[in-house]
Amino acid sequence: MNKNLHLAKYLIADILSSSVAWIMFFIFRKIYIEPLKFGYDIPVDFNFNFYAGLAFIPVFWLLIYYLVGYYKDIYRKSRLIELGQTLFVTILGTIIIFFSLMLDDQVSTYKNYYSSIVTFFALQFFLCYIPRLIITTKTSKKIQKGILGFNTILIGSNEKALKLYQAFSSQKISYGNIFIGFVSISEKNGCVLGKHIAHLGNLDDLRIIIDNNKVEEVIIAIESSEQEEVWRIINKLQDKHVIIKVIPAMYDILTGSVKMSAIYGTPLIQISYDIMPVWQKNVKRLIDIIASVIAIFLLIPVYLFLIIGVKTSSRGPILYSHERIGRYGKPFTIYKFRSMFTDAEKNGPALSSQNDSRITKFGKLMRKSRLDELPQFYNVMIGDMSLVGPRPERQFYIDQIVQQAPHYLHLHKVRPGITSWGQVKYGYAENVEQMIERLKYDIIYLENMSLYLDFKIMIYTIKIILQRSGK
Repeated sequence: MNKNLHLAKYLIADILSSSVAWIMFFIFRKIYIEPLKFGYDIPVDFNFNFYAGLAFIPVFWLLIYYLVGYYKDIYRKSRLIELGQTLFVTILGTIIIFFSLMLDDQVSTYKNYYSSIVTFFALQFFLCYIPRLIITTKTSKKIQKGILGFNTILIGSNEKALKLYQAFSSQKISYGNIFIGFVSISEKNGCVLGKHIAHLGNLDDLRIIIDNNKVEEVIIAIESSEQEEVWRIINKLQDKHVIIKVIPAMYDILTGSVKMSAIYGTPLIQISYDIMPVWQKNVKRLIDIIASVIAIFLLIPVYLFLIIGVKTSSRGPILYSHERIGRYGKPFTIYKFRSMFTDAEKNGPALSSQNDSRITKFGKLMRKSRLDELPQFYNVMIGDMSLVGPRPERQFYIDQIVQQAPHYLHLHKVRPGITSWGQVKYGYAENVEQMIERLKYDIIYLENMSLYLDFKIMIYTIKIILQRSGK
């Protein structure tokens, strides 16, 4: 499945539909609305306002659709939800455009405003929704026929897993799960399922299996005697971009944990990674991009000062870069102004301490004010990082942390940040024990993520920079 190509279909359809809606609405105003005001026919003159609207309106609609999460998970769309989503967004967008662009229209009575807003809404809604319905319907039929699907593995190998696999296999309508194999809890498990699909390995191999087979969904179907393994499995999958589903117990059904997503589908609990509402998540990313671009330009004098300071304080490169682990466990290159001497890690990775002799005098000044982190606005701009999020670590230290605190991998649900609550409350960690101590702040942040909390953390970070009170 080419997700980029499929996404492009929705984007092109939305751009064309919003453009055509604006053209038709502009003509409507010239032919029906303005003559009522002036008492004679108005020629349809495609003036500056027309072309400005033609450039702005489609971008506006794409932005608002993006913010509400319409372009997320493009293969798993419900046509009914899509209808409601398109209706809601069109109403919201029409109101915004009306009050920002149409209030100064030439009208004879206020009733003409009603005609304008209803016409614009109708054109935008129907011209937008019909192409979407066609694309989504075609995609849904391909999934139901098994032409399109999502690589899926079962975790479990005995009776529950076998019954679940048989339930999926016997359904007349496919829900897109292409079972490529199963993973057993341990090597000792009896592989009842092995007669039907491939045995890919056991839990110790799970992360490698997911990477090698481009797995998109994991269904946990283990026996009652193995229930204690569920959280160990989920911990292993925290930094993997996969959908996790679990067979519910009767307790889960009675307490309302099981949500029905398809009439004929097998009831499963989906483990949710959505720790922020979609619109907040997208606004957060938008803020990241805009703030980073602005910061890079406004801080040019500061960058020049730091470049001179780093260059004159010791020999070596101005920037220090190395690999850290980001969202979904993907490595990326992080950039900082060099605050240490060039041979600081000649004996291997080592955390800095308060009186670290490897740090230059100018480096200590930068670290106190967090100025060495400024190049990371570039990492934020390209999507490796966010303004606020758990600080990224090197794999060398992650391996040590996970041995004592497996829940550390939960931090990989989100983009790492330039600043974090752990950084504000605790500061730099000098050893693995302090990293684990700082971890609790980042976990609490993760469970309470919101734009409000992000703004508070940024304000405290600015306070630390101005007071030079960083640890």
